[in-house]
Amino acid sequence: MAEADKTAKVINKSGTLKMDDKVAETKTRRDINGKNMGRRNNRRDRRNVDTTPKEFDTVTINIDRVSRTVKGGRRMRFKALVAIGNHKNKVGIGVAKGSDVTSAIQKATAVAKKTMIEFNMDGETICHEVETRATGADVLMKPAAPGTGIIAGGVVRSIIGLTGIKNLISKSLGSTNKVNIAYAVIDGLREQTPRDQWVGNAGKKATRSTSDQKAQKATSATKEEK
Repeated sequence: MAEADKTAKVINKSGTLKMDDKVAETKTRRDINGKNMGRRNNRRDRRNVDTTPKEFDTVTINIDRVSRTVKGGRRMRFKALVAIGNHKNKVGIGVAKGSDVTSAIQKATAVAKKTMIEFNMDGETICHEVETRATGADVLMKPAAPGTGIIAGGVVRSIIGLTGIKNLISKSLGSTNKVNIAYAVIDGLREQTPRDQWVGNAGKKATRSTSDQKAQKATSATKEEK
């Protein structure tokens, strides 16, 4: 007994004795209902986290609060504008409404995945200059030399940042409605045509082919005369 009294005892601020580690190991943790909770091995650093890279990245461009007047008063909802892309040549946008911000973003993301487009590129820029108009928004996009970067702002930069375009010059004209600007950008990317399919180049190829045919006919006619 004398040896036990000589051992140091740790007292908490409340005046009670601190539980020893050996004693704590024998205790069982119970929840509010008295059930044994067992040992917790679900620490955050021990959970199986999916570290595989995602195929598509999403960006929430804008969230607006909209209201609708009904018989009982005003009904408040949220409208989300979301863009999705694979940092290559696939991109899409989606607009949806929901009772809260989370549901609105989820619905808009699902719409964006369904309406994705695949456009043509010329290296790390667009194929040619294009100006598109959606309702009141007018967007002008021009190809740029390597090293120029993305000269754009707001909605255009957010959407182009999800593609493989690294050099671009753009200007937003007309309306400042973000939804209309996003639709105008998507229309401009959809209209991109590769250089070998341009009307001028196709016309040159056609004229060359017809001239070659005429030359062959002339040479064959001279050989027959001889």
